[in-house]
Order: sequence, then structure tokens, then C-alpha cells
Amino acid sequence: MHNNKPHLEKVSPGFGSSILVKKNSEMVKNNAPFWHFHPEIELVYVNKGQGKRHIGNHLSYFNNSQLLLLGANLPHNGFTDRLTVNGSETIVQFKPDFLGPSFFSIPEMAQIANLFEKAKKGILFKPETKKLVGPKIEDLLLLSGSERIIGLLEILNDLSLARDYTLLSVDGFAFETAPQDSAKIDMIYKHINDHFQQAISLEEIADKVSMTVPAFCRYFKKSTGKTFTQLVNEYRVVHATKLLYESQMSISDICYSCGFNNFSHFNKTFNEITGKSASRYRNEMTRIIQ
Repeated sequence: MHNNKPHLEKVSPGFGSSILVKKNSEMVKNNAPFWHFHPEIELVYVNKGQGKRHIGNHLSYFNNSQLLLLGANLPHNGFTDRLTVNGSETIVQFKPDFLGPSFFSIPEMAQIANLFEKAKKGILFKPETKKLVGPKIEDLLLLSGSERIIGLLEILNDLSLARDYTLLSVDGFAFETAPQDSAKIDMIYKHINDHFQQAISLEEIADKVSMTVPAFCRYFKKSTGKTFTQLVNEYRVVHATKLLYESQMSISDICYSCGFNNFSHFNKTFNEITGKSASRYRNEMTRIIQ
């Protein structure tokens, strides 16, 4: 069970569509929800239900309903562990540049661009905004063509003006990328995703995208704002947070199964990224769950 790594998810809107809107109304039977990330921004509205949110290294529970906005490349779990009777979850996914590379850079869109920036940490909206925006999200299913785009812009405008929200995840968890290189970045992430439990050398990853090591290092830093090692370590720590509350494994076993080959290096990195030690993280999670 504890091997379900965050997968890069390919999101495919229908033909002639730039945004994906889908509704789930069955209870999610699989109790190990899908741990994934994708370059699309994701808006999630659950009108009735309860379950667990796991976003980056944030874990909390919800009961009743929830409205979330998740930025690009933020690792997260599926949200509806248990939908209640008549409960449903509506998900909207779209690329940050779905209206063209500079649409959200125009002055009139500054507020929404700022919303996307905050969404990199995961935004949880409170009841007032949820009541206003939730039904509009469900209505997107009934709209098509330009009406659906206008409907989404109205929702984003409402969310950008909302004051009743909290940010969920600590800094540094969105795996940021420059959109123009998505095929290359997809390949790199897929390789990290498949091999983060072993050591990944710079030679092997550079070779994967047919670059020299120095060129790869420059490219990677420019695209993601991080060094390759930094990003892989972050990825390993996010996976460790998952194992710490979902499995009974010992902390040293978790360290090695996440690809760290040295326990003190694991502890130091875990602390730098989450702000606490692995054992304190596990104790706090256990308290939340009880």
C-alpha cells in the first residue's frame, strides 16, 4: 500500500475544449486515493461528504463540504474518501495559460494572477465563498463553448475577491515549470516519479532528455527555480509525509524507502522542508487522526 507514489497525471479535456469539468457522485471505493500532480490548476468542490485532504505536506480532514483551489504541479490526493448520500464532487482543471500565454498578465487580470500565485500553496475557502461559488462550479457542467469560459472567469473573479480562505501547504511544494517545455519536464518528472526510491545521478537524468550535465543543470534551475537535487529531495519528503501517517513503517525504513541513503541527511532535509522532525510530524498526525 505504501508505495503509491505521486504520479504525473495526464489531463485530457474533450475535443474542442480547453478546460475539463467532471462530476463524481459515487463514493470512492478505493481507500488509497490516487496521489498525483499535473500542470493544470484544479478547482474542487464537494457539496456533501467527508474525507481527508492531503496536499503537499499538509494533512487535514473535512466533514460536510469543501471548496479548494490547487495550483499547478502541487502533489495531492483524491479528496472524496466518503461522499454522503446525494453528495457529489465537481472538479475543474485548466492550464494556467489556457487563454493564451499573456491573458492573465494584462492589468485587469492582476487579481486572478495573484490568486493563481496563492494557489501554489493550496487555498481552502470558507463557508461564505463556498455558498456563493459552489453552485456556479456545478453549473459549469451545463455550459459549453464561450459560456463555459465566461462562467469559469466569473468563478475565478469571485475567488480572487474572497477574503475567507486559508492557505494549506508550506512553501516550496509546487513543482514549478515553464509551460513551453512541458514535454521535456514531463519526461523528467516521470523519471523522478519512477526512480526517486533509488539514487538518480545527474548524468542519467541529463541523458534522458539528451542534454549535457551543465546544460541540464542550467535548464532545470531556470525552469523550476530549484536545483535537481533540491526538487528530488522535496519529492522524497512529500512521499515520506504520506508514509508517516498512512503506514506503520519505522522512520528509518521510511527514510530508505523514500530514496535517502543516510538517516541524518533524511532528518535534516525533512526538517528543512516541513519545519519539524519526522517523529514530531508523525506524532502530530496521529493526534489529528485521533
